Amino acid sequence: MNRRQLLGIGGALGLLAVTAQSGAAILARRPASTGAELRSAAPLPAAFTVPLPLPPVLRPIGADRYEITQRETALEILPGLKTPLWTYNGTFPGPTIEARRSRPITVTHHNRLPVPTVVHLHGGRTPPESDGYPTDLVLPDGWHDPMAGMHGMPGMHMPMSDPRAVVTRLTRDYAFPMDQRPAMLWYHDHRMDFTAPAIWRGLAGLHIIRDDAEESLGLPSGSRELPLAIMDRAFDRDGNLIYPALDPALRENPGVHEPYLAGVLGDVILVNGAPWPVHEVDAARYRLRLLNASNARHYELEAVTDDGRRLDLVQVGADQGLLAAPVTHQALPIAPAERYDVVADFSGVPVGGLVTIVNRLGSGRTRDVMAFRVVRRGADDSRVPAVLSTDLPEWKRSDAVRVRDFFFRAGRMNGGHGWLIGGLPFDPARSDVTVGLGDVEVWRLIADVHHPVHLHLAGFRVLSRGGRPPLPHDAGLKDTISLRPGQSAEIITRFDGYRGRYLFHCHNAEHEDMGMMANLEIA
Repeated sequence: MNRRQLLGIGGALGLLAVTAQSGAAILARRPASTGAELRSAAPLPAAFTVPLPLPPVLRPIGADRYEITQRETALEILPGLKTPLWTYNGTFPGPTIEARRSRPITVTHHNRLPVPTVVHLHGGRTPPESDGYPTDLVLPDGWHDPMAGMHGMPGMHMPMSDPRAVVTRLTRDYAFPMDQRPAMLWYHDHRMDFTAPAIWRGLAGLHIIRDDAEESLGLPSGSRELPLAIMDRAFDRDGNLIYPALDPALRENPGVHEPYLAGVLGDVILVNGAPWPVHEVDAARYRLRLLNASNARHYELEAVTDDGRRLDLVQVGADQGLLAAPVTHQALPIAPAERYDVVADFSGVPVGGLVTIVNRLGSGRTRDVMAFRVVRRGADDSRVPAVLSTDLPEWKRSDAVRVRDFFFRAGRMNGGHGWLIGGLPFDPARSDVTVGLGDVEVWRLIADVHHPVHLHLAGFRVLSRGGRPPLPHDAGLKDTISLRPGQSAEIITRFDGYRGRYLFHCHNAEHEDMGMMANLEIA
């Protein structure tokens, strides 16, 4: 690739985006949108009356070993009602794993659910055998055919098979080297065709990596560091989760009913599993570690005081850890699977005051997310230093050995609706992209509608959007990028760490289940 070709990348992106939109319009059965909203029938609590829960931190059972049992349970999410859930260790979200940088851990998962499962550590630099490839199933008791239920995309009548699948029964050890920057990751089910309903039913949890350098910065810590997993759900009158699955047993027929093909949205906003919660805080700085754990809903978050002022959200980290320097936002967009690490300063809020986290993209009750009630004054020796990290990679366009184009768009497949990458639905037996270990590449991603694109194993930097500079919230090292309708973006990364088979895919979980994944082979 010569210099003229590299410099021409940005100018070509607009045309590529138009081409992608036109192709999607031709192929799709109907215009695609972000999703359709379910409506709850259960009585819902008033906003900011339920206390914010904090997920329990998982204790090791030995030196750097952890155990998690995947099992069904019923928990009180809406006051006075029990909701049946699929859980990690009986909690929703699952327990938080806290690890140290460069200190390997092993997590043993026991499957006591009625269906196969797969665990993916989202954002992890993980060997392929522990990355949670969608066909590397952990089978439950009594499940005899490893490929049963693996039907592939809607409209495909023959089950897919994967000769490389590594299938175990009841139990699997996942090895995580933790050889990566400190960051908040998350783990969730990644079973082929059924990721979306499994996450919806509760199979998600947080995983935080720490190191001495980050802890020496003086950022808010202890009780003033809050992990916040934001998600939406819907409930029937008895408190059961509503989800429009074609097969409610999640055994044979994947997919959702037609109104929800573009994504499933709920009308109840949960944070750490509680509806529109409130948390009591000091008049001090707090570190808010935000995860959008929703299947399809996008948020644009603001922190608003009683008198209508917007508090700054000072971003200190992205998906893959600390930024080089803080970036200040008053509104912060966050797509499914993205994480943002921000500091909010409540010191200027009077005792008794309420700070509401608002979703500017919501309406009605989905506009409210949660609130903080300032209940006391308190000493605060925390700070946000001007320099946060000096270990971010500095890849340049001239380092790239190749540039690739990927179109994310709706399409028809075998008489059904699907979501395609490069015009193809996912097939575990097909190699889509092969890269050399250590290669630097530029990828140009082009979308028809909203697509949060996630790359396994490798963090990346955003080079441009639509041929223009990245947006402020694109700072730092990411593993998920939110593409807006008709938008194109360039990312750059180095494929290092491990050889083997990985994935990249849309993290709208319904899109993912309906074909929007592709194989990445690192050779």
